Amino acid sequence: MNERTFSQERLMQVILMPQVSEKATYIVEKHNQIIFRVMHDATKAEIRAAVELIWKSQKIEVSGVRVANIKGKEKRFGRFMGRRSNWKKAYVSIKSGQEINFSETAQVEGK
Repeated sequence: MNERTFSQERLMQVILMPQVSEKATYIVEKHNQIIFRVMHDATKAEIRAAVELIWKSQKIEVSGVRVANIKGKEKRFGRFMGRRSNWKKAYVSIKSGQEINFSETAQVEGK
């Protein structure tokens, strides 16, 4: 599938933020995958199209997408127990030799 089958407005909202942690850094170096927090109802095809659309100027090609649903942790607020929200994590594999530069601003054609 390509990005033309999806609404451009929807694709710009699918990726919420990159996940930054020690594990995420290790995975980038070892497996050439980037980890993103994505919308809870995003599909693999939408995630692939969104990454290729957002970083179109860098000519990023996605070779695969894996997703994981993460349960929110139970946390204590004083004497009350609460729960953080569930969220979805996407492992995006990019073709070897490519690297996403997050400091560049995304240039999207159209509206």
